[in-house]
Amino acid sequence: METNTDRDPAASLVEVAEFRTDSRYRLVHFAGAGWEPLAPEEFEPRVREHFPDLDPHDAVKVRWADRPWEWPAWHPGEA
Repeated sequence: METNTDRDPAASLVEVAEFRTDSRYRLVHFAGAGWEPLAPEEFEPRVREHFPDLDPHDAVKVRWADRPWEWPAWHPGEA
């Protein structure tokens, strides 16, 4: 079975870096724009801002290094 990490990263427009527990963010790379840290609520709006016609759930164009759609736990008031 092919996983998202087996796909050609060159075909991706959006790449989400590996999951880390020491930050509420995941680093996200947008083709032509570079990397930026995003919180879960920022992810889909930023994808649509960079690529208005892209479905954020497109497993070919949006490549997750691991744990697709998972974000580190964070609660308001935490540093």
